[in-house]
Amino acid sequence: MSTAADRLAALLTSLPQKLAGISETEAAEKRDGHWSKKEILGHLIDSASNNHQRFVRAQLASHLDFPRYHQNEWVAVQRYAAEPWPDLVNLWLLYNRHLVHIMRAVPPDCLTHTISIGGAESITLGFLIDDYLTHLEHHIEQLKQNRQPPL
Repeated sequence: MSTAADRLAALLTSLPQKLAGISETEAAEKRDGHWSKKEILGHLIDSASNNHQRFVRAQLASHLDFPRYHQNEWVAVQRYAAEPWPDLVNLWLLYNRHLVHIMRAVPPDCLTHTISIGGAESITLGFLIDDYLTHLEHHIEQLKQNRQPPL
């Protein structure tokens, strides 16, 4: 999984400094009924947390079933909008540094282990790790929107 780990490591070298340049006011601003940047980053922290469990546990069994992640409820309950922006940036950074470490340590034979989430069709651990990066990159694009100057 070095490709996914390398992609994530590259993001972690450039993005945190850019995120630190976003003001507390801008980070808290709701946009057209959608999540604020704080809430988007909180959602990415949730994604890291949920996938951390999946990445580790899926190496220990050939198939596992995980519960569905209810993203809106998780973001609301954790009140990311009330967290200081620098704390969210640091938590996201450190959690993802650990995920890079895990990704690089996954034995190749474990990448074919399967999981299902919320009763959905099974996917491999390898697919899940790649999809984690795709999901992360999608939301990073959202964080870049409506910012002067662009990230």
